[in-house]
Amino acid sequence: MKILDRYIVQQYLIRLVSIFAICMLIFVVQTFWLYIDDLAGKGLDFETIFKFLIYFIPKLIPIVLPLSILLSSLMTFGSLAENYEFAAMKSTGISLVRCMTALFIVHLFIGVGSYYFSNYVITSGEVKSYNLRRNLAKLKPAIAIREGVFNDLGQMSIKVKRKYGENKRLLEDVIIHEKTDDYKNRIVIKAKNGELKSKTTDATLQLVLYDGNRYEEILGKNFEERSRFPHAKVHFEEYVMNIDLSQFNNVDLNEQQYTTTYRMQKVSQLRTSIDTLERDLSKQRKVFSDNFNKKHYASELNATIEKDTFQIDSVLKANLLNIIKTDENFEIIRIVESSSSDLGGIIRSLENKKKTYFTFQKAINLHKMILLEKFTLIFSCIFLFLIGASLGAIIKKGGLGLPLVLSIIIFLCYHYIGIFAKNASEDNSINPILASWISTMVLVPVAIYLTKRASSDEGLVNLDFIIVPVQKLYSKFMGSKS
Repeated sequence: MKILDRYIVQQYLIRLVSIFAICMLIFVVQTFWLYIDDLAGKGLDFETIFKFLIYFIPKLIPIVLPLSILLSSLMTFGSLAENYEFAAMKSTGISLVRCMTALFIVHLFIGVGSYYFSNYVITSGEVKSYNLRRNLAKLKPAIAIREGVFNDLGQMSIKVKRKYGENKRLLEDVIIHEKTDDYKNRIVIKAKNGELKSKTTDATLQLVLYDGNRYEEILGKNFEERSRFPHAKVHFEEYVMNIDLSQFNNVDLNEQQYTTTYRMQKVSQLRTSIDTLERDLSKQRKVFSDNFNKKHYASELNATIEKDTFQIDSVLKANLLNIIKTDENFEIIRIVESSSSDLGGIIRSLENKKKTYFTFQKAINLHKMILLEKFTLIFSCIFLFLIGASLGAIIKKGGLGLPLVLSIIIFLCYHYIGIFAKNASEDNSINPILASWISTMVLVPVAIYLTKRASSDEGLVNLDFIIVPVQKLYSKFMGSKS
């Protein structure tokens, strides 16, 4: 590597590492506040919290890395142009494209490295962070009962409208859904007020309810008993419940029960999952189509309509009060009502199948987008580098002012185009392949345009085709008057 290439690469890498660290710190803090409800009040030690953040950091790389590349390249080349170092290079016959060559090769390696990183490190981090979050949800909750939401406590869910009083021990408008031994929700308890008698950090949570009712579904031995005794209702003035929280303490935070979601799979696994899902969806559609055609005969329906047309016409022409005076007319009315009921059932069946197929297709689209994201990151890093380097050479500013503003605007456009496209792809509004590549495709013409203008030492936008005719017209009129 020549001295010039080594100098430019060194200046760039220093900025890249610094900006990457700062951006990563900002996103880590934002992530911590995003999941503060999962961490606060659990009695966690610093090691567990640190482990949670370490597991989550790899998922931030696809966002932080492109932003850091764009910002650092713009600042590096802007600083070189601002200090007339590019002018010195051009005076010796070195073009801008030649100055970018070494860094372009560096970004090829960064892009390939990002693929392997997303394929192995990010998937592993997703497995560990997802399972850790699930295990933390089972942990002893110091804030076991939160306002306005159902809180899972073992085999029951509890919801309170408001907590008040000393240490938030008094509860208002309490609703409890309690599961029986068969894990069915057969018991509902409602109370106007409640009180926590023990600390939520104790092994047993004592909850006292006041002025409420307890509803329980009774399972009879046969249909007659179930219809005679559908449920039991008991009113109480005071009801004491002892909720065992010891199970929340016996949680292995390193346990990994979930390892097969689409974000946890590598490229080979994603391809297998996509093939399996598409095959299952195609098979389900074919089975449903065959069964539907066998059950609902279009030929018989048309034959019936042709056969009974004259009868229906005669009925419609008859007096409305005499429409069911004959057995024949009554039979027609019965057929129409039966057909209407059958059509309603068919429509409901189609709507249910539509929802099922929508869920299947959404899962397929999500798998495809996660698969393609591992490849789009390679090209995003390269094109964002070209855009940043070209803009830096054009605007000739290397500080934290204009370069920072331009970098953020460009990155937000790139990022939100990708988000909107992927959201539209989930419901199959656009093809998932297009949704994954569209944000990168937008960068291609911008990168080519800016690189061309920067290499020819032109401005950001050429407005001569507007300004020159106006100047000529102005000179013509002003000259004629003088």
